[in-house]
Amino acid sequence: MMAAINEYLALRRGAGFVLSNAQYLLGSFAAFAVDRQQAYIRTASVIDWASRAPSSAQRHTRYQTVRQFAQHVHLEDPRHDLPPPNHFGSSKTRRVPRIYTVAEIDRLILAATQLYEGAHLRAQTYATLISLLAATGLRISEALHLRYGDVTPDGLLIRKTKFQKTRLVPLHETATAGLGRYLAQRGTAHLDTNPVFADDNDQPLEYWAVYRVFGRLAQSASMATVRGHRPRLHELRRHVCLAFVAVNACGPSTDRTAHAGTGHLSRPREHRLDLLVPESTPELLTDIAAAGEAYLDGGHSRSSPGTTC
Repeated sequence: MMAAINEYLALRRGAGFVLSNAQYLLGSFAAFAVDRQQAYIRTASVIDWASRAPSSAQRHTRYQTVRQFAQHVHLEDPRHDLPPPNHFGSSKTRRVPRIYTVAEIDRLILAATQLYEGAHLRAQTYATLISLLAATGLRISEALHLRYGDVTPDGLLIRKTKFQKTRLVPLHETATAGLGRYLAQRGTAHLDTNPVFADDNDQPLEYWAVYRVFGRLAQSASMATVRGHRPRLHELRRHVCLAFVAVNACGPSTDRTAHAGTGHLSRPREHRLDLLVPESTPELLTDIAAAGEAYLDGGHSRSSPGTTC
């Protein structure tokens, strides 16, 4: 079965999919099937294996991952069962994300600057990383993969991101200046392939290390839980939603250079519409509706009720 799994993964990766989690899950199921002395997919075994997951969402993910593989391999060898869809009947529910306020970003950056006594560069590395995430909406993985050669006069070049696409993220001039100050502090000459955010050995920061440090920063910054959930590193990128709400409520001519945090970086002119979370930003939906009505009325803008510009 592993030979078929490897062939399946290679085929889909050739189409641009990463499939790290799928590789792990399919390998786990293959080992489970081997323990049962089964060389072919059996629906009962898929259900039994998926049922070992602790949550309904995980059971659904495990089941659907094997089922998708079964759809592929069944075409070539009908001796494999084709499990029915949605056996566990679980649809993934998204947690309402936390959107950090400017004050919370300030506290996180301040905590980062005070994190390592006698290690100024390390402190500035985390302060700049947090500022960049909040100012641009980058994913943490994208920020950690940045190289010197990706910092261009036109913005940040984000290579092979989600769905293997490459995009350019424009930076406001204050963001460019803040990032430039940090890179200047790094000193010495660097190759284009050197990481922007590096550890003491000039190696790229690892996600697990940043995740652990962020937990310490959140605690130092007295970040409260929201709806029973602790602050999450990934949610820093949604801070740009607040900027988008503030800017669009006052019309397109409003200056967008309000500083994020302690002034390390500012919010860019490009705002990521894919980051908007209707559950957390109802004001934004109101502004979008008003903008749509204004467009239909011939371009006459209307501010949201209670908005002061």
